[in-house]
Amino acid sequence: MSSPIIVEQKVEASVDEVWEALTDKEKMKSWYFDISDFELEPEKQFNFYEPGDEKKYHHHGHILDFRINEKLKHTWSYPGFSDAETIVTWELHPKEGGTVIKLTHEYVDRFKDLGEGFSEENFTEGWNVIIRQSLKSYVENK
Repeated sequence: MSSPIIVEQKVEASVDEVWEALTDKEKMKSWYFDISDFELEPEKQFNFYEPGDEKKYHHHGHILDFRINEKLKHTWSYPGFSDAETIVTWELHPKEGGTVIKLTHEYVDRFKDLGEGFSEENFTEGWNVIIRQSLKSYVENK
């Protein structure tokens, strides 16, 4: 079993602002994905595709747990490729006029048989870009 992927980033924005960016489907479109069926409710399921018209990778998740302004935990899977599920947890911690965002993606090794596009390295690189660039820029410059 591989270690979880962990990405942490401090941003110059309040916990409220970051939480809203993480959970408001209209705001998500600006920095993350277009998840039109996302609803912050226990056990709610959601679906989305990578940006662009190709729609090759159907992403599926369901909300496992959340605490407003603190934590969002959900599954992450690719139903068209595998029955495997992984777990993504977003945690927010106020710190010195900003917020520390901590993302943990567990069980990524469950996708190892799906090819290079599903490697731990690819997920690590992707989460770093999403959090350290896209989300950081969005919440600090809106």
